[in-house]
Amino acid sequence: MRLLLKGGTVIDTHPEVVVRRNTDVLIEHGRIAAVGPDLRADAELIDARERIVLPGFVDTHRHLWQTALRGIAVDADLGVYFERVLGSFGSRFRAEDVAAGNLVGALECLDGGITTVQDYSHVQRTPDHTDAALDALERSGIRAVFGYGPSPLSGGAVNADEMRRIMARRSARLGLAVAAIGPSFAAFETVRADWELADSLGLPVVVHISSSSDIPDPVMRLRDAGLARANTLYVHGNLLPDAELKVIAETGAAVSATPTVEARMQMGPPLAGRLRSAGVDVSLGIDVVTTAGGDMFRAMHEVLALGYKTFTAAEVLQLATYGGARALGLHDVGSLAIGNQADLILLRTTDLNLVGGLHDPVATVVTAAHPGNVDTVLVGGTPVKRDGRLTNPSLQAALAALAESTAYLTA
Repeated sequence: MRLLLKGGTVIDTHPEVVVRRNTDVLIEHGRIAAVGPDLRADAELIDARERIVLPGFVDTHRHLWQTALRGIAVDADLGVYFERVLGSFGSRFRAEDVAAGNLVGALECLDGGITTVQDYSHVQRTPDHTDAALDALERSGIRAVFGYGPSPLSGGAVNADEMRRIMARRSARLGLAVAAIGPSFAAFETVRADWELADSLGLPVVVHISSSSDIPDPVMRLRDAGLARANTLYVHGNLLPDAELKVIAETGAAVSATPTVEARMQMGPPLAGRLRSAGVDVSLGIDVVTTAGGDMFRAMHEVLALGYKTFTAAEVLQLATYGGARALGLHDVGSLAIGNQADLILLRTTDLNLVGGLHDPVATVVTAAHPGNVDTVLVGGTPVKRDGRLTNPSLQAALAALAESTAYLTA
């Protein structure tokens, strides 16, 4: 299948953010084949005039299973969130609730231009829960890195037998990660078991990280135990001292900052600027829709507002695209490099909130755009949203299933 996007305002994000006007993008076999003016090919045409074309967003931390609980913890701090969402509600989740949350959550991502998501799934009570989550991701059409792990309330290790079982589920669009509880919240023998499991399977680790009076230097503990390594994605870490951030940078690991949730749950001061100063690879995540909106535009707005004189609009856009791909170890998404996966989004420049913004389309995307402006979304060259509408045939059934799940969980 060949697609030719004609005449768009094209924004690329690596090695630097550049804008090319009246530019075409040719897609062949799901990958970017050419970017330039006046391209010609025997291909299906997509009119990209009056559209901004850019790489899809990469959300590096999200708990998709919680979609049915949207808004339920907006006024909760981290302790109340743990008790209410992970404890009271999480213990009630059936496999069908996980399926509904993951599918609608992934479709919400696609609707807002997020083409890749790291799904940190710590509700794996049975193999059926796990299969439900994976099946839903596959049905959605999104590109995903599925993080398999236990609830942090359990304090336990990742189920090694289950982790090995689901290795067969990996595909071109679905990667896996060990979602460990980690050194801030679990006994160190549990930490070692999880890291060794990840090493044995050749998988990355994704882990929440925090500093406390009980464990002030969790990253240094990993380093001293020989466990700190590059293919690790730390999440949050707002209270980590600068020396800890330096260790993360030195080991080549990355961090996912989720600015709205971190502020709302009082996790500590804004993180992204400190990470950048320390030389850490930074990316952006949404985290939980129990507390925050589910779109990357909102996260970019937050980072730009909180990072005055720290980040330019172009740098924020990089965090949401190429930065996320780099953090997840995905080498062929996040930019418009020739040969990359054709994960692209098109925004309507004729919408009221974007009109007049083409003199600086990068700043316009970062400050003014929202999911309603997303006209078309491609994942691997396949349209998953076209003319402002999701193309997934399961959409209505998925919404009905989520409504049933919400009614059951909140009864």
